[in-house]
Amino acid sequence: MKVSLLITCLSDVFFPHVGQSVVEVLERYGVEVDFSQAQTCCGQPAYNSGYHKDARKAAKHMVEVFGDSEYVVAPSGSCVAMIRHYYPELLKDNALWYKRAKAVAEKTYEFSEFLVRVLKVDKVDAHLRTTATYHHSCHMSRGLGLKQEPAALLSQVEGLRMEELPYCQDCCGFGGTFAAKMSAISEAMVDEKIKHIEETGANVLIGSDMGCLMNIGGRLRSHINMSFR
Repeated sequence: MKVSLLITCLSDVFFPHVGQSVVEVLERYGVEVDFSQAQTCCGQPAYNSGYHKDARKAAKHMVEVFGDSEYVVAPSGSCVAMIRHYYPELLKDNALWYKRAKAVAEKTYEFSEFLVRVLKVDKVDAHLRTTATYHHSCHMSRGLGLKQEPAALLSQVEGLRMEELPYCQDCCGFGGTFAAKMSAISEAMVDEKIKHIEETGANVLIGSDMGCLMNIGGRLRSHINMSFR
């Protein structure tokens, strides 16, 4: 089995160790991983800001990059949701591009989704003795409907005690450009999220989208001494 790694902008710039870890895990399960240097941003910031012409250009480029891939895997529910749901929509006016976009969308997976649904992983062979809580990102839980996949993998980690996050369905306030355009509202939302994290008593926050972790982590560092992954 061969997988093309879509590393995403935030992972590449702020969390490069995530990409390395994804490769290590996939290779542990016998997957051959390739990484195209031609990949760029998936176009979601442009799309969400109303610049659909620019987003369409990005979509076409990424469809070209991953057109021949067997599978595409990304450590981001947000970027996968963009490819899966909005690439076909952006390119629907051209039958050929729509077909190609659909093909890429259908073989693109979020990391935990790929492990559970495609590789059928039922033993992660990992251990971490700590108490943690999990943040469900909006695009991953609502956009892709992925909630059980991360939980299934975390339940297999030896020594890890998971505490449920109150109001786990609430947004952390990042929302990409929303955090910049509506900073006061975003700040209030992330502060409320931190309040609920503190209520769990966990000393580790786990999430599947780097944007959320960057947003929450920045505020956490100014509140309490908690690590985030």
